[in-house]
Amino acid sequence: MVKAIHFFKRKPGMDVDSFAAYWRTRHAAIVKRVPGVRRYVQSLPLGSIYDGVEPACDGVAELWYDDIAAMRRIADLPESRATLEDAANFMDTAGAGFLIAEEYVAKDQPADPSMEKWIVFLKRKPGLEVEAFQKYWRERHGPLAATLPATRRYVQSHVLASAYRGGKQPRYDGVAAVWIENSDAMLRAVETPEYEAIRADEPNFLDQASFQLIITHELAVI
Repeated sequence: MVKAIHFFKRKPGMDVDSFAAYWRTRHAAIVKRVPGVRRYVQSLPLGSIYDGVEPACDGVAELWYDDIAAMRRIADLPESRATLEDAANFMDTAGAGFLIAEEYVAKDQPADPSMEKWIVFLKRKPGLEVEAFQKYWRERHGPLAATLPATRRYVQSHVLASAYRGGKQPRYDGVAAVWIENSDAMLRAVETPEYEAIRADEPNFLDQASFQLIITHELAVI
């Protein structure tokens, strides 16, 4: 399967609560009518995030499809066009972005909606080829990151190679999703040697200056 990851800000002038209510009810109902979407998950930043800070995005949507061919067929359906038309009612469409990726599960433990889902948008280290970045992240850093005691589940989303054809450069090279009990658990984990080892390894493959972290709660729509 492949996954489309959409990330966006709310429409200018729209408050956070109105944005969240619209996206999780009216827009979700429209997406549910699109045939061929195997799974659809919304991740909304915690309300506390907005205390003096404006996050990089107000929502992350993940949609799973059988394959790229299925995505293309679905895109031409009137149900899919309806979702695009509705986006303007709550989303800043001009600044929205999306990635098409394949998942790699680095730590496979149960997660539930009460947990925090930490989403990190990643760029590879300058000069590092895409294939080398993905291999290192999957084979070296993934097992290392999975050792963090606070982590309940850890999923890597690797952008498809087709996104780089013709010299194109997607906005991000990958997205990490980490589920934890709560932020306090992560604060405790910061004091562990596992955390120190993870952070020490990041410069080997990541452009740390481009990190974008959003702490969310997840809602499974489909």
